[in-house]
Amino acid sequence: MNIGNRIAGLREERKWTQEQTAAKLGISRAALSHYEKNRREPDTETLAKFADLYQVSIDYLVGRTTNTQAALSEDIRSFVDHLELSDEELLEKYNLSVDGRKLTAEETKRFIAFVRAERMMN
Repeated sequence: MNIGNRIAGLREERKWTQEQTAAKLGISRAALSHYEKNRREPDTETLAKFADLYQVSIDYLVGRTTNTQAALSEDIRSFVDHLELSDEELLEKYNLSVDGRKLTAEETKRFIAFVRAERMMN
């Protein structure tokens, strides 16, 4: 399945017209039609707008996963975006360790990045 089929299917599930959807995305109806018919592929910014509008991951839109629920909710995304992983107080509070050894701040950041990437792929 390709991007056009996915975005057209998501729009149809919501019973939105192309005009309604294009207005929500801030693009023309003609551009949306080209995307849905696979005549053009959306750029990264537009792809992100589709993902946000339909509350799915970009991976779902491009066919890397069939899980439509992989996107973070707005509340969680806001929390994650404002989370300061270098904050020593936060790292001390959770005291993460592997094999009996406490993780360094850098190891903790890499661990969290790995978990996030893995979740996005599933």
